[in-house]
Amino acid sequence: MSLVTEEIRSKAEIYNGDALCQEKSKFLLKEIGLPNGLLPLQDILECGYVKETGFVWLRQKKSTTHKFEKIGKPVSYATEVTAIAEQNRIKKLTGVKTKELLIWITLSDIYVDDPPTGKITFKTPAGLSRSFPVSAFEVEEPVKENKDASASKEVAGAALQVKEV
Repeated sequence: MSLVTEEIRSKAEIYNGDALCQEKSKFLLKEIGLPNGLLPLQDILECGYVKETGFVWLRQKKSTTHKFEKIGKPVSYATEVTAIAEQNRIKKLTGVKTKELLIWITLSDIYVDDPPTGKITFKTPAGLSRSFPVSAFEVEEPVKENKDASASKEVAGAALQVKEV
């Protein structure tokens, strides 16, 4: 059963398609102060965000498991991931589990400390928590160079050449 009701959908900004949803999810994570690689979902069909409440959802074709290499932990993402996004935290998280020893454990909260300590903490519904370096969940983004910036560099370069002569 989906947590995304018609009432929620009517109040939300909804986006479709993997590329657009990837971009929007990374943007939201950055906007609330969390690392951009926290939700490495694949084949996202739809994502939505209700700005008033902070409710966000991501729907993908099939559930996926991703291993965060820097900490050596596998994380499972269900076909639907929902949460309430706030500054420096995600709460009431559904659809995300991590493997500890041989058991898959549901995650309910993710937060970074304010002021920043360089740590991100994951909490379970039972109240257990574990912290890791924020850098383990950050992804390098390709630098987009727009045409205006490259044109102004060329003009500045030409102006420098004129000054040297």
